[in-house]
Amino acid sequence: MRALVPVANGSEDIETVTLVDVLRRAQFDVTFASIEHDLTVTLAKGCKITADVGFNEIKKEAFDLIAVPGGSAGAAALAKNKALIELLKHNRANRKWYAAICAAPAMVFAAHDLLDGKRATCFPAFKDQLPRWVDAPVVVDGHCVTGQGPGSSLAFALKLVELIQGEDKARKIAESMVAPLETAAA
Repeated sequence: MRALVPVANGSEDIETVTLVDVLRRAQFDVTFASIEHDLTVTLAKGCKITADVGFNEIKKEAFDLIAVPGGSAGAAALAKNKALIELLKHNRANRKWYAAICAAPAMVFAAHDLLDGKRATCFPAFKDQLPRWVDAPVVVDGHCVTGQGPGSSLAFALKLVELIQGEDKARKIAESMVAPLETAAA
């Protein structure tokens, strides 16, 4: 299972790291790609992290899952990356997984018509930008998965594992981290 986690300066710290960590624990082939000129990015709360690869090196590749972290500045930068938007649209059109959390469902998905007809959640400050906002930590609508914010990062990442690899795999990952497996997605 190939997964892409794109990152930009200003991406939300917890969401970014949690996505990469949980997906790798589940043995996804995770590509952690910086859209910036440098592989090292500064996240929203000041943590510096180094991506695996520059986005331009992989922008024409196909992924089974694209999971976009939030953070207002990071989501705004990711929303401007035309190649990323094309990859997301490709996943939607081909019934492959695409996911976003926090500000990203509004700033990336809604801004580029990736939520047409879909129920979704996001950080509450952005809820008016979603066509069908649901007040829940994680919302699944078809192959689109959205999460509310930093506090739902673990539930969001585990839900992706559950949807793609099954509840048993998600439960094993959750247990290995001494974390609850939250299966109550809207």
